[in-house]
Order: sequence, then structure tokens, then C-alpha cells
Amino acid sequence: MAFQSFEDLDVWKKACQLAVSVYELLRECRDYGLKDQMQRAAVSIASNSAEGCERGGRDFDRFLRIAQGSCAELRTQVYIAKRIELIADPDFTELLRELKQISKMLHGLRKSLNTESRIL
Repeated sequence: MAFQSFEDLDVWKKACQLAVSVYELLRECRDYGLKDQMQRAAVSIASNSAEGCERGGRDFDRFLRIAQGSCAELRTQVYIAKRIELIADPDFTELLRELKQISKMLHGLRKSLNTESRIL
């Protein structure tokens, strides 16, 4: 695997952009409870990817699983936000697409790490 630090990971880059998008989308939101939960989950994806990368070893896999959990959490919150008309259709569709892609990337990275550790 060719990366020097978490900043080199495409999944970390995408997760950071997703977090920025969630913050921008919810800037005017007055439902502070859901807004806070969504922002925390979005930030958690990138943060756990970075922390796991820095820790390395088994921790990397564990933190990537936590990031995947945060993806699922945020997807659930996006569905709820759509149902209560907090977010519009185009934003809903784009967020789901991004979250599913990030989740697949995290899964692929975990699989790659597990395969690599078996080879070593």
C-alpha cells in the first residue's frame, strides 16, 4: 500500500470534503439536535480514518470500522432529515451517493490492510 500518512488517503480526502458539505448544507438549520449529530458523524468519518492510520496495526482496522459505523449513522440521519424536509432532494441524493462511496472505500481499505497483513 503506497501512502505515507493519512493525508495521502483518498477516503480521508473524500470524508473531509463530505464533512465540509454537511456543515455548509446545515449552516442555517435551526434543528440543533439533528444538526449537531449529523456534523459529529460527518467529522467522525475523517477523524477516525486519520487516527487509525496514525496508530497503525490492528488499531487501523478498528478505527476504519468505527468510521464505517459513522457513515451508517450519518446515512440514517440523512434519511430522517429528508423525511422532515430539512434537506432537499438533490442534496439528499448527493449525500447518500457520497456516503455509500466512502463506505465502500473504507471497506476496500480494510480488506486491503487485512490481505496485506496476511502476506507479511
